Amino acid sequence: MKARLNLATAPLEGNRRFAVGAATAALVGLLALGLLGHRAYQVWRAETEFRAEQAQIDAEMERFRAQRQELERFFSQPDTVQRRDLAGFLNSLIAQRAFPWTRIFMDFESTLPAGVRILSIEPRLVDNYVQLRMAVGATNDVSKLAFFRSLEGSKSFSHIQVEGERHDANETGEIVVLLQARYSVT
Repeated sequence: MKARLNLATAPLEGNRRFAVGAATAALVGLLALGLLGHRAYQVWRAETEFRAEQAQIDAEMERFRAQRQELERFFSQPDTVQRRDLAGFLNSLIAQRAFPWTRIFMDFESTLPAGVRILSIEPRLVDNYVQLRMAVGATNDVSKLAFFRSLEGSKSFSHIQVEGERHDANETGEIVVLLQARYSVT
């Protein structure tokens, strides 16, 4: 039989708890270092991709700027300006022909009181509505006021603005009123 005897003057201390704790702390530290390293690599890679994408966008923007300058040079040439003005004029003629003249005259037929006549109409397409500039002749103030009342009561005309009024010098003594109004085509 063997007997265990401890002949040391101090009792034997076990370092097992310290070793297990240190190993666990080292393992957690290595795991945190690995996760941090992986995250740093992902951020670096994302920044690299972002910089490459940014460089591509910058190059494309520079190409568009050069293309814009070339187009501005082309459109500022005298013959191109002349063609553009001619096209604008032709488009205005087409738009004028597309204006519903029949419908507006039917609306005026129901709006005009006796003693009032339309002297001139200038339609203009502004944004999404038709702006009418008109010269209206009235035989007297009563018929002029009746015209304004019927125009304000109409569903087709709105935003009526009187620009001016003058008395015609010829023998009729007609009152000429210049006005603007919005005309809704609906």
